[in-house]
Amino acid sequence: MMELWWFQEALELHCFKQTFSNRKRQRERYHSTEAVSFTWQSRHAPREDPPTQAQPDSDDEAEEIQWSDDENTATLTAPEFPEFSTEVQEAINSLGGSVFPKLNWSAPRDAYWIAMNSSLKCNTLSDIFLLFKSSDFITRDFTQPFIHCTDDSPDPCMEYELVLRKWCELIPGAEFRCFVKENKLIGVSQRDYTQYYDHISKQKEEICRCIQDFFKKHIQYKFLDEDFVFDIYRDSRGKVWLIDFNPFGEVTDSLLFTWEELISGRNLKGDFSEGEALEQDSPTFRCTDSEVTVQPSPYLSYRLPKDFVDLSTGEDAHKLIDFLKLKRSQQEDD
Repeated sequence: MMELWWFQEALELHCFKQTFSNRKRQRERYHSTEAVSFTWQSRHAPREDPPTQAQPDSDDEAEEIQWSDDENTATLTAPEFPEFSTEVQEAINSLGGSVFPKLNWSAPRDAYWIAMNSSLKCNTLSDIFLLFKSSDFITRDFTQPFIHCTDDSPDPCMEYELVLRKWCELIPGAEFRCFVKENKLIGVSQRDYTQYYDHISKQKEEICRCIQDFFKKHIQYKFLDEDFVFDIYRDSRGKVWLIDFNPFGEVTDSLLFTWEELISGRNLKGDFSEGEALEQDSPTFRCTDSEVTVQPSPYLSYRLPKDFVDLSTGEDAHKLIDFLKLKRSQQEDD
């Protein structure tokens, strides 16, 4: 597990302001419920009475309605966490009223589309829970956090941390992902690789040098592992801000690299000309070089049901076979 407190204390001047909360049992219990239902009330919105049941227009409709008198019928009740809710709201207010939420590893980037503002910007605990409940990334953190790991413990103890980071309007073209193997920075990739940014292509040598200087000064040989991934933001003044750390492995998006390249070290050669050459230990820097290579956002597929995505990509052969059988059966019936 990545030690969250380490880089908050050691790199406080180079991180966006953030706070941590540990309420494992409450978040797990809420996340395991099936319904997206919030029972806490806004300070500015009074509780509304539930709508009354419309009366049937005819006796036939009344007969079709079947009311259950079974006392054993389960009633879904949304859990309430008053102390946790108060704690989180106070943290949000202390960070300026708007935050970017995440867990130990993942942020709900795949669920931005479900928010009213189509953003990960959260002002209340309800906003956070809506994103978390709708995110496959967060579900994976709760249910399969060690899916790509091999160790002696089949069910390791896991302490979850809710991380709230002060909301900042970041320019996607200034974010970069850095790959470290054996405490050496081996690769840097443009984070928003689906878009072309002219300034990155023009300044890639300067950007790479700036990132490498930051790595050597603040991170190298200080982190708890020798293989890891970290994300940074380079502002208009050239200052580098640390965004986050990630595991070095397939659970982390390799962006413009492949994990085969990163693990084996093959094809990781600097692509700078002799006149622009950096030191021999310079990492490979990759960015989107032209508008021709612009791609759709990888998060768009999360707006669709998983079955649709599997059918369109052919990832699940059994679903495709069932679909073809269904189409054939429909044709025979016609």
